[in-house]
Amino acid sequence: MSLQYSSSADGTRIAYVLHGTPDATRRFALIHSLAMDHSFWDPVVKELGPGVAVAAVDARGHGQSDKPAGPYRVETFADDVTGVLDALGWERAVIGGASMGGSVALAFAIRHPGRTAGLGLFDTTAWYGPNAPSDWEGRGQKAVQEGLASLLSFQETRWFTDDFRRERPEIVEGSKRVFLANDVKAYLETCRMLGNMDLRGGLAGIQAPTQILVGEEDYATPIAMAQALADAIPNSTMRILSQARHLSPLERPREVAESLLALAQS
Repeated sequence: MSLQYSSSADGTRIAYVLHGTPDATRRFALIHSLAMDHSFWDPVVKELGPGVAVAAVDARGHGQSDKPAGPYRVETFADDVTGVLDALGWERAVIGGASMGGSVALAFAIRHPGRTAGLGLFDTTAWYGPNAPSDWEGRGQKAVQEGLASLLSFQETRWFTDDFRRERPEIVEGSKRVFLANDVKAYLETCRMLGNMDLRGGLAGIQAPTQILVGEEDYATPIAMAQALADAIPNSTMRILSQARHLSPLERPREVAESLLALAQS
């Protein structure tokens, strides 16, 4: 397992880590949530077990990927994933994502249906609502003006349930370290991207088998947003995870892995 790079159409280098061997028949490309990186998927990869290949991507502006100037678009992030598949020689894969990564996965399935073997959507949405541009601009500007650390208390309670924060402090601290390592300008541009995103018009055309998971206590992308996806995507199933908030791949990796494996077999 080592960091590798693909190149996007505009020359942006996209970093990813490959778990397993690229010729495995069950193939997954996974995209993390806002301000995380490829390591976000490590707990899920452990639960997936042997005989799979997982490309855990650092989204544009995150981790070890390039951080070009904005504006960013969720469609560009989706096209970046095709470059990773091309680099690995994969025609198709199960595409999964959490929060921001789930929105990228949605855009991928809409834009590249022939390359989407299945779609895993975790704690995510196609649209954040009519106030999203101003809300997300405010969050990004707070990071610029006061530093990313000013958002930590807000993020920590959204990410994880109270019990999980007490019981798994190493996961919480690791997530905070990754968050604080972000490039602030790229963070602002990604916030703007999410605020302006609206993928609702493409949902009805998604034909890939789709699994939607949402934390029962998720108030960043609440159950109503997951239900809207389930109502709009034809071949989808939805599950509410008890005792989970916004980052279910970290809080409930076994259930997330189970849903991905089901997609690989469908």
